[in-house]
Amino acid sequence: MPQPSSTFSPLRESALRTLQIEQAAIGGLQGKLDESFDRACELMLACQGRVVVTGMGKSGHIAGKLAATLASTGTPAFFVHPGEASHGDLGMITRNDVVLALSNSGETAEVTALLPLLKRLGTPLISMTGRPGSTLAKHADAHLDSGVEREACPLDLAPTSSTTAALALGDALAVALLEARGFTADDFALSHPGGSLGKRLLLRVKDLMHSGTRLPQIALGSPLRDALLEITRQGLGFTCVVDSEGRLAGVYTDGDLRRTLDQFHDLREVTVDDVMTRPGKRIGPDLLAAEAVRIMEDSRITALAVVDDEQRPIGALHMHDLLASGVI
Repeated sequence: MPQPSSTFSPLRESALRTLQIEQAAIGGLQGKLDESFDRACELMLACQGRVVVTGMGKSGHIAGKLAATLASTGTPAFFVHPGEASHGDLGMITRNDVVLALSNSGETAEVTALLPLLKRLGTPLISMTGRPGSTLAKHADAHLDSGVEREACPLDLAPTSSTTAALALGDALAVALLEARGFTADDFALSHPGGSLGKRLLLRVKDLMHSGTRLPQIALGSPLRDALLEITRQGLGFTCVVDSEGRLAGVYTDGDLRRTLDQFHDLREVTVDDVMTRPGKRIGPDLLAAEAVRIMEDSRITALAVVDDEQRPIGALHMHDLLASGVI
């Protein structure tokens, strides 16, 4: 681990010291994972309602982020402010829910005030605190120890290492639940339909491909002139070349044309068979558009033939389509 150097400015020395302290705080969590972590996961996996995450102050900010992470990874969850809960919002919580309460001290008044009400409801409680002997920890059905040796704040007062540790432990909890549920990329996409992330996860090749009369295609044995006309007519920079049974035999591209001009002085007798690329890059219609991006980038090409299970062309996909859709 790099140590502060006299060549660093005081500002960078302070920043480096903070990062080292917080790194150590996260590393210290590994030895705190025990059967209580398993119990917390089991309670959340068995939950018939929602996971209600709560916390006050800085812990409340971490709780809000944790609720959002859980909700986007297959565990329905939402955040409730503990102060508001005591003034009516407790009605959001039912006996079918599980409450996850964050408090570094484990004694936060607004959070511990909820204990009698939760016990009366019979709602399972998971606590995440830095003190296993605290009130909140002792009354929880499962306790997650997020304790740290010290805060990164030089006064050992401002929540820094403790909130970083709670954030990391919350992520560990969310990922453990994600894997236990067998959560997939398709499941993730359902909760992220907007923006570029949703487009990468939701859009499939068939949603973007050119088909029907927009599919560039000529037959094996065709004069090179026909291939050039088809490329020009469709404007996708390539054409599919199919055999007598309609299967993709190869492709002819703008790049192939440049190579053809280097090889032949007279193009009148050249057929597409002589100069096409075999067998040609292709993709299935049900694959993610993001997979098409990977194939194009790896192969340094700008277009793909889309084929069915019998390897018959049913569409064409160009890099411009992926750019226009926001996939890249």
